[in-house]
Formats: sequence, C-alpha cells, structure tokens
Amino acid sequence: MNRDVIIIGAGASGLICAQEAGKRGKAVLVIDHGQKIGAKIRISGGGRCNFTNLHVLPEHYISQNPHFCRSALSRYTPGDFISLLRKHRIAFHEKEAGQLFCNATSSEIVIMLRTECEKAGAEFLLNCSVKKISNNGLFSVATDKGIFQARSLVIATGGLSYPKLGASDFGLRIAKQFCISVISPRPGLVPLTLSGKELEIFSELSGVSINAEVTVNRASFRGSVLFTHRGLSGPPILQISSYWNRGDLLSIDLLPSLNAYDLLKANRSSRKEIQNLLSLYLPSRFIQAWCSYYLQTKPVCQFTEKELRSAAEKLNAWQVKPSGTEGYAAAEVTIGGIDTNEVSSKTMEAKKVPGLYFIGEVLDVTGQLGGYNLHWAWATGHAAGQHV
Repeated sequence: MNRDVIIIGAGASGLICAQEAGKRGKAVLVIDHGQKIGAKIRISGGGRCNFTNLHVLPEHYISQNPHFCRSALSRYTPGDFISLLRKHRIAFHEKEAGQLFCNATSSEIVIMLRTECEKAGAEFLLNCSVKKISNNGLFSVATDKGIFQARSLVIATGGLSYPKLGASDFGLRIAKQFCISVISPRPGLVPLTLSGKELEIFSELSGVSINAEVTVNRASFRGSVLFTHRGLSGPPILQISSYWNRGDLLSIDLLPSLNAYDLLKANRSSRKEIQNLLSLYLPSRFIQAWCSYYLQTKPVCQFTEKELRSAAEKLNAWQVKPSGTEGYAAAEVTIGGIDTNEVSSKTMEAKKVPGLYFIGEVLDVTGQLGGYNLHWAWATGHAAGQHV
C-alpha cells in the first residue's frame, strides 16, 4: 500500500504537515499509536490551548544551534495560524505577554486540523503500532495493521514529556537507526525539587506563592514562584528549569521591585523584628520559615552594618541549589533531541537520508512557556509539508 508521504505522529506538527502536503496533491497517511489525534493539543493551556504567541522570536527558543529555528519561524508566523482559526470561526483571546488561547476548548483546534487534513485528502490510521522501519529506495513502515511504503517519511512523534499520553523515545531511536546524531534529552518546563534542610523547611509551605525573579546561567524570569511538597514550581521556575543544569545554584530575588539594603537601612532604627518588617512585603508564612533558616530573628535596630548588608544580599539574591527535577511525568517539554546540524532548516529533511524528515518537539529546539512550543510545531510541520 504505497503513499507519497507517511507521517508518524498525529500531534500538532504532524497534522499541519499532513494538510500542507495534501494541499500539494500528495497522497498522505498519518499513523499514530493513540486512539485520538492531537492528545497534547487537547491538554494544552489547561484545556483551552495556548496555540501561539503574538511575539514569537528566535530568542524564545533553546537549541545547541540557536539560529536553526529562524527559517521555519519566518515562513510561518502567528498571523498565519490566526488566519486559520478565523477561517473556522474559532474565538480566541490574548492573555499576558502575547499568549493566545481559545475562548472555548482545545478540541476546537483539533477538529479544525482534522477537517483541514481530510479536506486535503490525508488519511488517518489510529491505534496503530509501528514495528519496524526500513529504507530500500522507498521507506517501508511495518505496523500491526499492515506494511505501508512511501517516498517520504516524516517523524512527528514528539518528545519524552507526558508519558501518560504515550510519549516515547521512538523518534530518537529512528534517528539512531539512520546514524543521525541526537542531543541527550532531559525534562524542560518542569518543577524543581529540593532536598535536605531546605526541603524540610519549605515543604511545609506547600501552596504558598511569592512574586520573585529567578536567575540562572544569564536567564531570568519573574512571576509567581510556588512552593510544593517536593520543591519549587510556578511559571518562573518552569521557565528557568530549561536553563538549569544539575549542580547549578538558582538566584532568587525575593524583592524584585526593591533594593533590600535601602529598605533595611530606611528602617534601621525600627524596633520591629525583621521578619515582621519583611512580612509587609512577603507572605507571613514564607518569611517566618525563611528567616528561621537564613536570618537572625531580632529587631532591625540590633543588626550591625555587616549583618544588614548580608541580610539584604540574601533577600535580593537568595541562593538555592535544587536537587533535581520532577522528571518527564511533570515536564511540559523535552530539552534536546535530533541534532539540528543533521537537518535542513528550510525543509526539515535529514541531510544524510533523503526523504526522511523530523519535525516538532523531536528536534533539539525547545520554546519557552507561553505558546512558543506549539508554534514551533506548526512552523516545522508547515516547512516539511511544503517539500515532502
């Protein structure tokens, strides 16, 4: 059973690729091991699908080759995807920092993509397990529902995050089969864990959040840092996790809008306990626990100049050493993947293996939180769909 194009993976990138290839008159077959298409799309944005961001730029992406993403992003913009939504009369709204969400549910996006694929003539084969792939002039895909062949094979199987949805290392194994290099994967956009005395103290604050700025390896993100029973979460922690390497210290500014030394100096004559003063700016439960570990609990007026400066430094640059992450089960994305030096940035075709394409999260390109990863899926699916 021959086709022009076989796409393995009925997620965001695979669906866009299928519709674009189908529009060009290609006979397309989309194979997926799941019973439904668009599993990760359905849960995106808390079920409302953060489908893109108005401010998509290359600097919002992490890769060992930071320039690789430029070509695909320049040729498929947020406006292109918005036009598709408007064509299907899907209402959406903007949240903070250019994030776009459906007014209703993510299923509207999935229905839209399936409709476009079917209109373009693409076929779906779901609940289908791929057993073996070979290449003898044509790519042969052996499955539990038969053997299929095509001139072009697109790997759109995603990363390792969300294993409960069926995520696997399938794409990476195919790369290795064809001697294509892989950048070692790790969880990204994931909560960080604490251990030892820090965990003992701060796990009791589970559910408490503070507005802070978190920095590591020259990357900084500000927002609501959430304490969990295992460590730290919240948007700035998820963001910074993609830049954090095991052993790195996080620097957390607990008073990002204030100079802590100026604040303490202005209250130098105060008889208030320092934790009572700081509770005017930070949640009381947090600052009591934090002071018990990092500061002497005494009136501000009793602090020496050296102690005052030390306290200010800890407040504006609290040093925290995470013990690890909560892993792929809690991660939104995968850092690493197919080495982009092995792939054409224009077409997503493997340089060593004509006709073999890699798109979406399986590549070593990872977006920040806020719609960037889904847009990368649309952009790479579009790029490959123009050339398969």
